[in-house]
This record gives sequence, C-alpha cells and structure tokens, in this order.
Amino acid sequence: MENHIHPTVFKVSRKQRQSRLKQSPKLIWFTGLSGSGKSTVANAVESQLFEYGYMTYLLDGDNIRTGLNKDLGFSDEDRIENIRRIAEVAKLMMDAGLLVVSAFISPFRDERKMVADLVGEENFLEVFVDCPIEVCEQRDVKGLYAKARKGIIKNFTGIDSPYEAPIKPAVHIHSDKEELTSSVQKVIQTISASISH
Repeated sequence: MENHIHPTVFKVSRKQRQSRLKQSPKLIWFTGLSGSGKSTVANAVESQLFEYGYMTYLLDGDNIRTGLNKDLGFSDEDRIENIRRIAEVAKLMMDAGLLVVSAFISPFRDERKMVADLVGEENFLEVFVDCPIEVCEQRDVKGLYAKARKGIIKNFTGIDSPYEAPIKPAVHIHSDKEELTSSVQKVIQTISASISH
C-alpha cells in the first residue's frame, strides 16, 4: 500500500510561512510527572509568547486524549503511539510556521528523543518540570495517585510505571520551589533567542 502514497509538494513552503509570520517554528516540550505543573507553566508560557506577538498553539495531554488519541490506553506501547501522533501533529503545525507548546508526561527518554528526531533537534526545546512525587500527590485534585496506589489505575507514571527524567533539558524548573512567574521567565529567556526570525 505504501508504494501508492505520494505526499503532495505544496506551493507555499515552510520558509515562506516562516517569513510571513516573522518567527522560526519551535517545539517547546514540557515533561514531568502528573501534577508537577506542566500544563500550568506551559499555559503561562504560551500566553506570554502570544502577548509578545508570536503565533502559537498549545497541545495538552488530556485534550489530545479526548479527541485525536481517544482510542489509546496507557500501556507502554499506547503511550509511545500517543507521543508519536502528537509529534506528527506538532510537526505539521511547525510546517505552518507556529511555535508549538506541548505538555505531556512523556515518561520515556526514547520517546522524547523520537520527537526531537522527528521535528529536528535544533527545533526541539525540552523543559523538565521537576517536582517530588509527594508534592504531586498533595496537589492531585483529580485523585489519580490515590486510585493508582489502590490499583484502580494501572501503569500510572511514578507509581507502577517509571518516569525517566531528562538528562540535559533546555530548561529545568523546580515547580515546588519556584514561583510561576520566575519559571515562565526562565523558559521565555531560554527560547527567545531561538524563535526570532
């Protein structure tokens, strides 16, 4: 079947879209445990970038799993496929010239490397939202950790499924110790030099 697939070469190029928007597309990838504050920081970063005049889009875990990836579970295989599809969507959005901000647990180093390889390492900025699991559990308004500890939820990251922390993230946030505004500024300062056209 694959022999019959011939991707269209578009008349409007990524470079032209980039030029029109006056920005270089990047994927800003937030990773961390459930409850670490990924979505909160990612939302605030996107809002700040948008205020600065950049064209952005935020991809978030629960939103993707209620639509595009609602057919996937939480086995290791399904998690990898979840991230692969997100990476493909992010790549399309980057082709449109956008700055893509994403917030996903993405617990495995190999899957994050797969994303970086797909979009190009030079376009991938990994942000590690680091938070002790005890604090994540205290913040857990959805009660997910309690369910995982009771065995109601299986393959829950940090409980019965591992989380592999980034080794050299572009930005390392300690969300249990830092104010949101300082975390946001840390991310903005790190990426601002690489996103101006």
